[in-house]
Amino acid sequence: MTMKKISLLIVMIAVTTLMVVGQKKDKVVEMQFAELEHEFGTIEYASDGSCVFKFTNNTKKPVAITNVKSSCGCTSPSWSKEPIQPGKSGTIDVVYNTNIPGAFNKTIQVFSTAKNSPVRLSIRGTVTPKQKLVDGKSV
Repeated sequence: MTMKKISLLIVMIAVTTLMVVGQKKDKVVEMQFAELEHEFGTIEYASDGSCVFKFTNNTKKPVAITNVKSSCGCTSPSWSKEPIQPGKSGTIDVVYNTNIPGAFNKTIQVFSTAKNSPVRLSIRGTVTPKQKLVDGKSV
């Protein structure tokens, strides 16, 4: 091999190594959720439609949630306004309005100071129809 070819080979190996190392570093999920989806299954009309999404801050600095948006007004998210410290956990509490019968599939986007922002969460299930009462009995 000529010196030119050897130099080119060394440069190619160095660039490839840097790309692989860079990709591994980017793969770190700073805001790691225990689950990204919640399946309610079949739930009764006007019952509790709440669930909690837990996450951990995998950075070496505090992570702040800057906003949480739901795909419609029937889903209400709430979250801590205080930054989550490194290695600590936080939650996104979500409440679905179960006074709306039928199937639902809603998304919640979590915006934060983490590099993997926004994170997309989802909830789904089916709310049973409202029970009709005739002479005090469900029909």
